[in-house]
Amino acid sequence: MDEQAANGLNFELLAAALRADTADMPAWMAALAEKLAGALPGRVVVRRGGLLGHGPVTGMAADLGAWRFALHLEHGQPVAERTHVVRSIALKTETLPLDGWIDALSAALSDLA
Repeated sequence: MDEQAANGLNFELLAAALRADTADMPAWMAALAEKLAGALPGRVVVRRGGLLGHGPVTGMAADLGAWRFALHLEHGQPVAERTHVVRSIALKTETLPLDGWIDALSAALSDLA
């Protein structure tokens, strides 16, 4: 298998793993945020609610090269955004369906690796 095919397979496996447990959205988002924050220190910001920010995860943002991926819940539903960032300036923000956001995040993580 050539390198390009292997990268495509890795991307597909990563995207499938990220989609695995979206049934409990608050728990899934908290797990994703904590995993990304642990794997990419300094690139991921986890937002928490509650007193002094010690409550449940309410959102997250990951800076991955030219893209910032943000996810938060509104009325229990995920709002997924991708922002194109150049020299710390946000040029364009787009709201994506969760599946599209997962695919884009997976691709950016694969590129970063």
